[in-house]
Parts: sequence; C-alpha cells; structure tokens
Amino acid sequence: MKFLLDTHFIMWLPIGGRGIKRTARTLLENSDNEFLFSAASLWEIMLKRGRYRSTFGFDAREIRLKMLENGYEELPVMGKHVLGVDALAPIHKDPFDRLLIAQAIVEGITLLTVDATVARYPGPIRKV
Repeated sequence: MKFLLDTHFIMWLPIGGRGIKRTARTLLENSDNEFLFSAASLWEIMLKRGRYRSTFGFDAREIRLKMLENGYEELPVMGKHVLGVDALAPIHKDPFDRLLIAQAIVEGITLLTVDATVARYPGPIRKV
C-alpha cells in the first residue's frame, strides 16, 4: 500500500521514531508498503523553525536528506494539489494539513496522520 506521511511523521522518523505509536510502526516496518513525504511538510517545518528558532529543534534540510537516504519518496506540490484544496470542506483550518489531504486525494494514496481533525475528512486518510 502507498502512504503519504503527515508532517509529524517526517519530524519523528529521522530522530528514531519517538512519538510514533505501535500501529503506525507496524505499517512503517512492512516492506510491502511505500511511503512518501510532501514538500509541503518541509515548507511547514521551515516556517515553524523560522518562527520558533530558539525552541523548535527540527531542520527541514536535515529531515529531507535523512528521509531520502532511508528510501522515502518526496512528493512535490503541484497545481492539481493546490486546486484540490478548494474542494475540501472547512473542517480543518491549517493550510498545510489541507494541502496534504488534497495531495492524498488527488494522488489516490492514503494519508497517514495522528491528527483526529484531519481524519474527519472523507477519503484516503488513516489515523494511527
């Protein structure tokens, strides 16, 4: 199965997976599954680092490098993803989460998330 990882996962995976629950860990360890991360998540991390520099210990450049080194595929943000956001109900206000949801829907892959609000959207979303 193919999964798009939400931003939480791409922050946690390079530091040893702290915070990842057993259900998610089982999916991540299954070699039959494929995992992608979005360029939108990297953008979100960069913005948070710029805003909370003294307390936000995640570096998008390092995370991207480690994700690629470990075989995760990067999903670029394309126009069709951005346009897909327009079709979403206003359940969640976070623009990055909305973009991840649209990417999952447009690409026909399952978004793996820890966010209960994101999981309220219909479509290929799995809360773990």
